[in-house]
Amino acid sequence: MKKNKKIRWALVGTDTLQGKEIKKNLSLKEIPNLSLDFFDPEVEEEYSKLTEYKGEPRVILPLDEGALKNIDLVFLAADKKINKRYGALVSKQDFRAIDLTETFNTNLKIPVVVAGVNDRTILAKNPRLIANPHPATIVLSHLFHALMPELGLKKAIAMILQPASAFGEPGIGELANQSLDLMNGAALSKKLFKAQVAFNLLSQIEKTDECGFALKEKQVKKEVNRVFDMKKIPFSLSIVQAPVFHTYSILFYLELDKKADITQVENIFKQSSYFEFLPPSSACPVSSVTVSGKDKIHVSQIKKEKAFPNSFWIWTVADNLTMGSALNAIEIAQYMMYRGS
Repeated sequence: MKKNKKIRWALVGTDTLQGKEIKKNLSLKEIPNLSLDFFDPEVEEEYSKLTEYKGEPRVILPLDEGALKNIDLVFLAADKKINKRYGALVSKQDFRAIDLTETFNTNLKIPVVVAGVNDRTILAKNPRLIANPHPATIVLSHLFHALMPELGLKKAIAMILQPASAFGEPGIGELANQSLDLMNGAALSKKLFKAQVAFNLLSQIEKTDECGFALKEKQVKKEVNRVFDMKKIPFSLSIVQAPVFHTYSILFYLELDKKADITQVENIFKQSSYFEFLPPSSACPVSSVTVSGKDKIHVSQIKKEKAFPNSFWIWTVADNLTMGSALNAIEIAQYMMYRGS
């Protein structure tokens, strides 16, 4: 893209969790010559709904099939039905789009991209539509990408603690309501989760296959392999539903190809712009509370397992709406505009 050319981006789904994070994080950035328009499918009349962007009121515009003409790039943050409809228009109306709600993640023709890991896919294939990966995919991909070049990877196992916000506003609302119900001795509300999630851990929240894995677990594994261009990463994972509103907490067990000590592993994370390494602290441990809203993958408590050669336990926490969604999408958008054009 030529320097000094004005670029127009649009956000569809301004009030969703993903939409709010896109708007917030774009407001904190200074992207030259960028204008941002806001669209929502429920808006029927112009000037009937407002939002705030960079301290100023902005009109949320009605959305129809002609609304996105002359837009360079669209963040699709509405529901999957809307995203599917408008994502299909990218070639016809000559704009680019990034889907933030996993609408297209199982479509092998549409790349899943983790910024800083496989964003060169944009240069190689010049796609008009990109799928933002599952938040756990982003964390796993960054960790593997950081460690493998220097230390290799023989085996990885990840225990993933999933937040209620993985299910959007309904998930947050149900966790909050169940918590209040239990404290007030009221009947437990179970609309989204079939079991008590408040003050509890759930090892299964959806149907599993013959091996015991749920669809979401298989999706994350497939996405990671796609990010690494179908190279089979030797890893397995399990997702547990946790009683927290935000952040994915992931405990990794890793067996590396090469010998290393804790300091070497720590230094790899310290040198990466995607990680924040914090020394273990009993007074302020890395947790959902300390990481919520933060913009990096936080790493702490690296343990070297002497019983097995070159083995480590690594504790990581990342906000699923910032690092695990919005920031990845924004970095991809910048790459698409300035390198992929």
